[in-house]
Amino acid sequence: MKTRRLTMAQALLGFLKNQYVERDGEEHRFFAGILGIFGHGNVAGIGQALQQTPELPYIPVRNEQGAVHIAVGFAKTSNRLRAFACTSSIGPGATNMITGAALATINRLPVLLLPGDIFARRNVAPVLQQLESPATQDIGVNDCLKPVSRYWDRIYRPEQLITALPEVMRVLTSPSDCGAVTLALPQDVQAEAYDYPEDLFRKRVWLIRRPEPDAVSFARAVEAIRESRKPFLIAGGGVLFSEASEALARFCATTGIPVGETQAGKGSLPYDHPQAVGAVGATGTLAANRLARDADLVIGVGTRYSDFTTASMTAFQNPGVRFVNINTAEFDAFKVAAIPVVADARVVLDRAAAALAGYHVDESHARVIAQWKQEWEAEVDCLYHLGLQPRPAQSEVIGAMWEASGPRDILLSAAGSHPGDLHKLWRTRTPNGYHMEYGYSCMGYEIPGAIGAKMADPTREVYVFLGDGTYLMSPGEIVTAVQEGVKIIIVLVDNHGFASIGGLSQSLGQQGFGTAYRTRSAESGKLEGGFLPVDYEANARSLGAHAIRAKDVGELRQALEKAKGLDRTTVIVIETEREVRVPGYESWWDVAVAEVSEMETVRQSRANYEEARRKERYHL
Repeated sequence: MKTRRLTMAQALLGFLKNQYVERDGEEHRFFAGILGIFGHGNVAGIGQALQQTPELPYIPVRNEQGAVHIAVGFAKTSNRLRAFACTSSIGPGATNMITGAALATINRLPVLLLPGDIFARRNVAPVLQQLESPATQDIGVNDCLKPVSRYWDRIYRPEQLITALPEVMRVLTSPSDCGAVTLALPQDVQAEAYDYPEDLFRKRVWLIRRPEPDAVSFARAVEAIRESRKPFLIAGGGVLFSEASEALARFCATTGIPVGETQAGKGSLPYDHPQAVGAVGATGTLAANRLARDADLVIGVGTRYSDFTTASMTAFQNPGVRFVNINTAEFDAFKVAAIPVVADARVVLDRAAAALAGYHVDESHARVIAQWKQEWEAEVDCLYHLGLQPRPAQSEVIGAMWEASGPRDILLSAAGSHPGDLHKLWRTRTPNGYHMEYGYSCMGYEIPGAIGAKMADPTREVYVFLGDGTYLMSPGEIVTAVQEGVKIIIVLVDNHGFASIGGLSQSLGQQGFGTAYRTRSAESGKLEGGFLPVDYEANARSLGAHAIRAKDVGELRQALEKAKGLDRTTVIVIETEREVRVPGYESWWDVAVAEVSEMETVRQSRANYEEARRKERYHL
């Protein structure tokens, strides 16, 4: 057998650069490069190997968590067909990736983590940044990545790489098991040489499968749809990952079934499609939530039924409601006692459209769908143009951004009050035009995630919408955007603190405690002084971005037009009316209220909470 003598790190990268994926006859390289920061745990191994592997560009970042977020944004925009690997040193560098790994796994997105690890030979232990345990020598901080990884392995010997790498690719390219994959790499083993078989480095093409439905489950699902009078379809992220938007549109044209969208599935249909009734659940639209409430059949496509989608299991109130779930993951397909169709979304939707020939929702229900959709679009128009003075409402900022954006542009956000408002109000026109990280809703994802999204498709403008609280968590990756020549447009809403949690706190009777950015009062000792004097515009400019402060919606529109014409990242700062919020629309979210309290406001909120919980249902 022909062999090649390489270090373990060199062999690893030699394998990664030759991995390709294929779906629907299209083939391309899987790994776009390596993101990370070098330290003593990876500089001599992975670092040296990268120097001689130009096929895998190395992109240094400012924080290892940011590296994983960039990789996730890239993979999501690529519909999981491309990915980055992320490398770090041992210790803090590795643990910085834990949050990003959890985010990737929860959102079912592929990212390969290559953290440095302690010495396998142990004789020099404890090394710098090593965690010791009195119970075992076979543990380190990288073990913390186990529960947030779909596959985890530690490479103690260079030849173990030969059997680990195929498992890595199996998981990263799986439609159902996708998520973060971790290979913990002891720093001494990275630099050790071994005679690797040449076959390890041949080009490998991994087929992204479109699983077919079993005949019995499919027939039962079709029968359930034919028997339904008020069916409602929930489009989840699986619709977009499957690239099934056109199939969904054909299915809706055949059946007249209305479509509500999860955060991950928003954009599965264009907002102006006759059957598109918008967001569903705790952050849903009036039209979608009413249709979900009355539905006698709910068809879940590529959704995992998070509590926001189900409004904490209060969304579906029809006593006889049934469920059909179409999902590549058996785990999700069986939820809510559904008829499980374990298969690819596009395959099933196309087959179901053919099998349902002659079926259509009746005319009276079709008129209801059209009426509620029309009412909702009028509500959006109103919220876009409230005309508040002197500061605009957040909904007006969203309206100005939407009017400035093009049909193919991407809106990206993750945390705070923005996901709820955007889920309701953003009018998505093309698939992947709405990029919301809401599986983990991770503050700090927005800027690095947008860098990844822009790298995945440089032809689309990427708008980032975030609050001041989120911005302060992770502005450093603006430097990475400047370094790589990646242009994104960041709209930073200054609402002087955590407006989303402030509103939630008020709803719980807690008066927004601890959620505003204020100085501590010398008289009371409480955080009730003036607002903190943070100059976000100056901060962004210091990191290399172009920065603009807009005083009102008119100036915001001008700033957005200017940003579109610039060739580098721009941060636009605008202050909003913190207490003017987008309403909830016949929806609810279960956040427990203190059962006993000295505060009357909390006691009243508890009474309201107990009443609302009465609508929660088990779907068995």
